[in-house]
Amino acid sequence: MRKWRNKNTVKSRAHTPEKMSHVVKKRKLDKTRQERLYFDSYTDVTIHEEMIADHVRTNTYRMAILRNSESIRGKVVLDVGAGTGVLSMFCVQAGAKKVYAVEACSIAEQAVRIVQQNNMADRIEVIRGTVETVDLPEKVEVIVSEWMGYALLHESMLNSVLYARDKWLQPGGIILPSKAELYIAPICDPVVEERLSFWYTVKDQYGVDMSCMSDFARGCLMNSDITVNSVTVEDVLSHPARFAELDLYSVTVEELRSVRGDFRCESFGSAAVNAFCVFFTVTFPCPEPPHALLLSTSPFKAETHWKQAVLYLDAPVDVVQDTAVRGEISMFPSEESARHICIHVDYTVGEHKTQSKTFSIPDWSGEAQS
Repeated sequence: MRKWRNKNTVKSRAHTPEKMSHVVKKRKLDKTRQERLYFDSYTDVTIHEEMIADHVRTNTYRMAILRNSESIRGKVVLDVGAGTGVLSMFCVQAGAKKVYAVEACSIAEQAVRIVQQNNMADRIEVIRGTVETVDLPEKVEVIVSEWMGYALLHESMLNSVLYARDKWLQPGGIILPSKAELYIAPICDPVVEERLSFWYTVKDQYGVDMSCMSDFARGCLMNSDITVNSVTVEDVLSHPARFAELDLYSVTVEELRSVRGDFRCESFGSAAVNAFCVFFTVTFPCPEPPHALLLSTSPFKAETHWKQAVLYLDAPVDVVQDTAVRGEISMFPSEESARHICIHVDYTVGEHKTQSKTFSIPDWSGEAQS
C-alpha cells in the first residue's frame, strides 16, 4: 500500500560533487533516512483514509480476493505491506486458514486492533517488520499485496513482493495481482497554457506589461518534475499505447532496474501536445468468467488516488489528425534514492526532430532538512 503522499508536484535535485569516500558515507546515511521517512509517511491516518476511500482500488481488491475464494479457502496467505490489514481481512472473508500480515511501520499497531475488533485474531497474525527481515513459520500458498505507487513503480515496493515470492511462496501458489501493464499517451493540458497566457493579460488589467514573464513561467511549469494529476478524457490526444508488461510470477528485481518499451500513437485531431501522461493497470486472475479483474488508472476510467503521472514537454508541438507520436520510454530508480522513479522519454512528433527529456522525483531528505 505504498504511495508518495507529500505533494502532487516534486522537483529534482542535483547531487553535489564530493570526494568519493565522503559520497559513499553520505549516500549510506541518506538511504537510512529515506527508509525511515518512507515508512514514517504511513504512520498518519490521512494516507490510509485516502487509500481505503478509493472505492475503485479497495473494491477491486475485495472482489478479486472473493472471486478467488476457491484458491484461498483453507490456504495460508502472506499480505505484503498490510497497512491497516484490510486485504488480510478480505482473505479471511474468502476462507483463508491463516494470514500473515507483514507491515513495517507503526500502523501495524492499529491493524492489530482492527483485526481484534473484527474477531479475526485467530486467523490473522500481524507481524511488524519488513518482509525482507521477518521470519515466517511456514511457506504460503497465496501472496496478496497493494504495492503500486505513482506511475506504478514509484517507491519500489514491488521489489519486496518479488522477495516474498522467491522466499515464501510455494510452487503453484498464486499472486494477487499477477500482472501489471504500463501505458503512455500524448495530452494537451489547457491549465498550463492558461497560466502561461496569463502574463499577457496583466497589461490590460493593470497597465504593466509582464509578457516577458511567459518564458520564465514556462521553465517553471514545464520542467522535469513528474507531476501527479488527474487528466481529463478531453485532454488525451490519442489512444494510449502500452509500452511494458510485468508478469509477477517471472519478473526479476534486476529487470525492474530498467523497464522500457517503444510506443506509437496517432493523434485524434488538431491540437498542441504539451505533455505525456503515464498510467498503469494491474490484473487479477479469476477462475470464472470473465477470468480476470482489471484495476485501471486510465484517464478513460473512474478516477483513483493514483491519478496519472504527467510529463511536460519543454515546448508544445502542434499535431493534426493521424500525426504520429512515437518514441521510447524507460523507467529506472533514481541514483539518489532507489525508491524514487525516474522516467526518460525519447520522442518524435510527426516530422519534427527527435527530442529527449528525463523526469524525476527527488530524495525525501531535502524535505526532511527543510
